[in-house]
Amino acid sequence: MSDTENKPVEEVKPDAPAAGEETKTEEKPAAFSSSSVFSMFGGGAKKEKKEDEERGDTSGSAKAQREAAAAAAAEKGEEDEAPESEDVHFEPVIHLTEKVETKTNEESEEQVFKMRAKLFKFVKEASEWKERGTGDVRLLKHHENGKTRLVMRRDKTLKVCANHYIVPEMKLSPNVGSDRSWVWNAAADVSEGEPEAVTLAIRFANSDNANAFKDAFIKAQKDNEALFKAAEEAAEKKEAEEDSEDEKAE
Repeated sequence: MSDTENKPVEEVKPDAPAAGEETKTEEKPAAFSSSSVFSMFGGGAKKEKKEDEERGDTSGSAKAQREAAAAAAAEKGEEDEAPESEDVHFEPVIHLTEKVETKTNEESEEQVFKMRAKLFKFVKEASEWKERGTGDVRLLKHHENGKTRLVMRRDKTLKVCANHYIVPEMKLSPNVGSDRSWVWNAAADVSEGEPEAVTLAIRFANSDNANAFKDAFIKAQKDNEALFKAAEEAAEKKEAEEDSEDEKAE
């Protein structure tokens, strides 16, 4: 046996690093994240693109394109306008061919006075004045017999609230404490249908209007007095002639 065969085998150890020499460690491969895995197969890019579409492109180039499009639209005058409605024509179901005339029983009379006022009626049972209506008080003169009557209608409804002849027995009296109101008695007012004895008071906007009404009232009263007197004389004459004919017949 040779000396080399009997020599123990020496353990070979790695050489220790020299002073100042860095120790090299084995680098392990970095772990793959889920996003990097998807990016390897094309998934990550599509996701990012989808998110960009949902958020809207905020890049400077896209914004510049939108501004340019808005400016071009403004230059061309393109505005959102509501479409004009078509002119639709509907034929009426019923054709009104006849005109209905409303009679007021004033067709044969002439208006000689008109003034806006408020009318009151004295209620004896309650011993107080109650408003009868507001409207135009008018004096109407008949074309044939020449007699003048006082007519007053309420506003809007045009319902008659005073209607009587101005007879000589009437007397206008100033209302107590007022220079624009008058009071008188009418023996036969027919505004309610049947002749009725009433006490009326009328009030105007000012004293000038009240005095104008008084002048027209007195003038109509004098004219009616002459007409009523002539009519009364004619009636008496006719009655006398009838009596004389009866006496001759006997």
